[in-house]
Amino acid sequence: MSGVFDDLAGQDAVVAQLSKAAAAASALLAGERPEPGAMTHAWLFTGPPGSGRSVAARSFAAALLCPSGGCGDCVSCRQVRAGTHADLMLIRPEGLSYGVKQTRDLVLRAAGAPTSGRWRVVLFEDADRCTEQAANALLKAIEEPAPRTVWLLCAPSAEDLVLTIRSRCRVVTLVVPSSEAVANVLVTRDGIDPARALAAARAAQGHVGRARRLAVDASAAARRADVLRVPVEAVSLGPALALAASLVRTAEEEAKAVTEELDEPERDSLRKAFGEGSTGKGVAKAMRGMAGAMKDLEDRQKSRATRVKRDTLDQALLDLAIFYRDVLMVQLGADVELANADRDADLRRIAAGSSPESTLRRIQAVMRCRDRLPLNVAPLLAVEEMTLSLAEA
Repeated sequence: MSGVFDDLAGQDAVVAQLSKAAAAASALLAGERPEPGAMTHAWLFTGPPGSGRSVAARSFAAALLCPSGGCGDCVSCRQVRAGTHADLMLIRPEGLSYGVKQTRDLVLRAAGAPTSGRWRVVLFEDADRCTEQAANALLKAIEEPAPRTVWLLCAPSAEDLVLTIRSRCRVVTLVVPSSEAVANVLVTRDGIDPARALAAARAAQGHVGRARRLAVDASAAARRADVLRVPVEAVSLGPALALAASLVRTAEEEAKAVTEELDEPERDSLRKAFGEGSTGKGVAKAMRGMAGAMKDLEDRQKSRATRVKRDTLDQALLDLAIFYRDVLMVQLGADVELANADRDADLRRIAAGSSPESTLRRIQAVMRCRDRLPLNVAPLLAVEEMTLSLAEA
């Protein structure tokens, strides 16, 4: 099927599975007998970062809600793409976790009948961020779904959700698309030069969204270049510590830029909702209630800032790990595609000046730092330990 599934790079098996399910869903609505087992009420989209979990889920949502099964051009498909369709509930946890209170509210809203007469679709990105209590509340809704409600959950792997939830979902597993498939999407959809698209796709290692940013956003490409200074310059104590501070500072600045753009409009919206600046009966009481609501909002914003900072640092660490993986491939003479082929001179210089064993130690140091960051270790201390290990290795 073409149309809504066109942006799924290198996922032919997934497209075939979802197309068959969308056809079965349409047959159900028409009172016909669909292919047995093709359609179900709960789906779990899994795959590594950038493989297109949320893209696949949204494409499937469009196919379910479109009268033509996902043409990609009608009002319904455009509304799903924009996230404004009345029967699409799009959930994107912004903080580090998603709580039980939010989940119970979600379950109540999901129980309503679809306005279009087709389906009510709940697309829950990063469902693995649910707390244990939230997961239990979600389980009840999936066990006993409202008529014509379809749940689409997204997570890196099925194991990231509790067994009771994943056992009730049809699992859709996406793979890392090839660089050629990602580059083709950038060329055909975004009009990017083929050579530039392929270089960005290789650097992004199958992550379509990041490949696009690297190809069109000069600041994103500059941040990656700063990260890749580490293997070249972290050769002694002083440079290693300075580079660690630079990595953390870059993550903090990006988190600040992202959150400042979102925070103030959210605070303004909340003040208007409580009638700030109004006069009349009940305003004083509303203002007292606003204080608690504002505190809750500030807590969520703080959690979001922490997540953005952590995600930015994690991406930098992934770039480092991939660089050292390329070094190892050069050292072993492996005939594989290099993500950092545009930095061939650096790769070969570092490969010639070290052993495969030291490269493995460096990769382990990077991955150890990645593992420590979610444990609330001070980011600067974790990154300093890593850069010192890189220099010593």
